[in-house]
Amino acid sequence: MSVTTGLFYAFSAVLLFASFRVITARNAVHAVLFLVLAFFQASMIWMLLKAEFLSIALVLVYVGAVMVLFLFVVMMLDVDVESVRHGFWKHFPLAGLVGVVIALEMAAVLMGGFRAVDAPIAADAADQLPNTTALGKILFTQYVYPLEAAAAILLVAMIAAIALTLRARKDSKYVSPGDQVRVRSAQRVRVVKMAATQAAAAPVSESEGEK
Repeated sequence: MSVTTGLFYAFSAVLLFASFRVITARNAVHAVLFLVLAFFQASMIWMLLKAEFLSIALVLVYVGAVMVLFLFVVMMLDVDVESVRHGFWKHFPLAGLVGVVIALEMAAVLMGGFRAVDAPIAADAADQLPNTTALGKILFTQYVYPLEAAAAILLVAMIAAIALTLRARKDSKYVSPGDQVRVRSAQRVRVVKMAATQAAAAPVSESEGEK
């Protein structure tokens, strides 16, 4: 067994263990940390498959951004685990049945990839491109329309998320930035003359003060 094969089995074993712990961990923060470990192992497997761009993108995008965001959200929400577990065994048979059906479907699809196939034909030295270059050529030539459609969907989702979060609230004070910009210096301070609320006391004379 070669070193690459040994590393593949080691990374796969850790990936399966981390994936199992994601759904069985009692603490939500521990589940997120196990998910980070699973992403790292998947990145290492992609590195063994010489998919360097996808491996680095998985670490930077998912581990560096998405998982850190999930971790902060989970820590700030302080999820009540006991209330979430309520009714778990009641719905377990249906959930187990759905899980078995999904596993069988995935096995039926993936087992076809392990069948014997013809040996790959070696490409010419002139046609060999770096992984990132080949991926970019395929994305922006053969899959340019699905890529643009995915970008448009993500843009609409981002605008919708911003619009849902910035809803006007009646109990919040709001000042228009345009009115603040158009204000003049004379309008910033206004001197108001108001009548005294209490009459001034009469002055005391010297004779009265001596008495």
